[in-house]
Amino acid sequence: MPASGAVTRNTLRQQIADALRDEVLAGRLLPGEEFTVKHIAEQYGVSATPVREALVDLSAQGLLDSDQHRGFHVHQFTVADFRAMIDARSLIADGIFRRIAVSGLGRVRSEALVSVRRRAEEAARAAKGGDLDILIGYDLRFWRELAALVANQYICDFLHRMRVQAWVFSVPFLRGDDDCQDWLWSGHEQLVDAITLGDADAARVVVEDCQAHSLAWADRLDPELGRPRR
Repeated sequence: MPASGAVTRNTLRQQIADALRDEVLAGRLLPGEEFTVKHIAEQYGVSATPVREALVDLSAQGLLDSDQHRGFHVHQFTVADFRAMIDARSLIADGIFRRIAVSGLGRVRSEALVSVRRRAEEAARAAKGGDLDILIGYDLRFWRELAALVANQYICDFLHRMRVQAWVFSVPFLRGDDDCQDWLWSGHEQLVDAITLGDADAARVVVEDCQAHSLAWADRLDPELGRPRR
């Protein structure tokens, strides 16, 4: 919200986009679920213009698909898509660590890690407790803030987009998995510890463990149905 408290079309557009993204991440809007601009405008009690703009923004982020005659629907990612997201994140992370190996981690000051550590503690606690809703919020904030300390804005935005998409794919299946709690990665604090100590090699190991953890979970999914094999 602007300091004046006034709601402009742009802030309303962002608020609607954020609210709909949260609905998708929470699993309340499921992959393939269809809706129209009119439906969302009536649901939020706003005009059609900022809703249409918000839906276009989410489509550009790969979370929605549009159909000229049927409106919009939540994008349905596949197991192959999920694996490609993890691969893309791994390649970017490798490039970041190569740069760190040359420049070092000394430029990351301990005071800059205070907020990141707080996110890490909450994310790890939620993962260990199996609280998916709390975990997603803190996990996204954790990785975004952490990436901002060691990478440029373009890389941060790309990694955030990949992580949001990965959660969008994962959430419906994790909620239906009796073993969900066993597959929620909780190594956030170890990563902050490694970066605080300036140990790039240890940090790299933790990130690689996170990626391997995600791929191991994907191995349990039916490649056609995207659900745990029985």
